[in-house]
Amino acid sequence: MDSKDTSPRIATPDDRDEVVEILVSAFYNDPTWSWAFPDPSLRAEQQRRLWTLFVDGAMRYPRVWLTPGNTATAVWIPPNGTDLSDEQEAALKPTIEEMLGADAGPVMEAFDLFDQAHPRDMAHFYLSLLGTRAENRGRGYGLDLLASNLRLIDLAGMPAYLEASNPSNVALYERHGFKVHGSFTLPKGGPDIVTMWRDAASSG
Repeated sequence: MDSKDTSPRIATPDDRDEVVEILVSAFYNDPTWSWAFPDPSLRAEQQRRLWTLFVDGAMRYPRVWLTPGNTATAVWIPPNGTDLSDEQEAALKPTIEEMLGADAGPVMEAFDLFDQAHPRDMAHFYLSLLGTRAENRGRGYGLDLLASNLRLIDLAGMPAYLEASNPSNVALYERHGFKVHGSFTLPKGGPDIVTMWRDAASSG
């Protein structure tokens, strides 16, 4: 069969480095993650280490998606799952401290703020990371992937949650059924983070 499959696929452990590189490209100039890693000469490698930790955590579940051509990726955590294993969670602070030294405190505080804002009263799918390679941005790859993922979540009858690390993306998420849930400001003059919730699809 010569026809190409245009559907997104679940990333395998062999895809891990590719997923990480998409995220580094996508988030290099992101307001939140350039605040966390302000040195442009170090940022790509610092993000690479951070995203590797979170991609490895998500790959414990079959919920990391890639588009055809590896233009975009979506990193989901399923209901009642966790971003990181206990071992990965224990490695997060030492990793940040090793990378940032005396400047690690505000970034660790930021992770605490993300955790505190995350709703826990209802099981849901959590969109940890959604990114498109910089050279492929503006062509709809990331949002098409999101829409495909949300169709599956709707079939499961589950709500979804995300944090918008870039305020310019809030309107894009609203078009896909998310509503603003809350917001918080990162320390030391950091950017605002908007949290967003999408109700489960109505069965009727």
